[in-house]
Formats: sequence, C-alpha cells, structure tokens
Amino acid sequence: MIYRLAADLLLILHVAFVAFVVVGLVLILAGGVRGWAWVRNPWFRVVHLAAIGFVVLQAWLGRVCPLTTWEMALRAQAGDATYAGSFIAFWLGEVLYYDAPMWVFGLVYTVFGALVVVGWFRVPPRPFRK
Repeated sequence: MIYRLAADLLLILHVAFVAFVVVGLVLILAGGVRGWAWVRNPWFRVVHLAAIGFVVLQAWLGRVCPLTTWEMALRAQAGDATYAGSFIAFWLGEVLYYDAPMWVFGLVYTVFGALVVVGWFRVPPRPFRK
C-alpha cells in the first residue's frame, strides 16, 4: 500500500512539473504582453529555464525521465501494472491516442525549449538583486 501511495504522489509531482513548464511559458508570454511584473522574477525564470533544459537534455540523450523510472519502480514494488517509455509519451498515448517514435517527443521538447529561450529574450527577467 505504501509503494502505491508513493507512486501516486510521485505521479502528482510529475504532473505538477509538466504543468509548471507548460503553463509557465504561457504565463511568461502573456505576462510580457500584459505587463505582469512577477513573470520577470529572475528565480522563477531560472528555475523554469532549467526545468525545460533538463527535459530537452534527457530527450537528446535518449533517457527516460527519472521521475518516470522511480514511479515505475514503486508501482512494480506495489504489484501494480507499469508502462514503458517516457511519462509524456505514455500519457499522450493514453489521453490522445497518439503514438509516435521517441525522436518526435525529443523534437517537441526541443522546440518547446527553444520557445522558452525566445521567451527569455522577449520577456527578459529582472536582474538578481545584490
């Protein structure tokens, strides 16, 4: 029971991470247009850039997200069914019935990462305070 609960909590954390990356970019771009000062917070922006950078690097290296690996290990310990491949590939397949080779997801992550970098320059963060 504890392994299943831990796997479910890890899944929630994973979804929150994905939401942070995706919704974060939308909010940064919208905030740049609408003049929201908080989207220029340097800590928020560095963490956001690092998050998508980590995802892109994993994709380029052909690695499965460590959160997915950890969740699957916990589910296996609990005796639950597990899935293969990446978190996004699995859930896109489940939710949207979308099936694509892993390189497609790597390309999507890279393009999204490039959009985050464009957002960095179009809506630059404030400098860190000394």
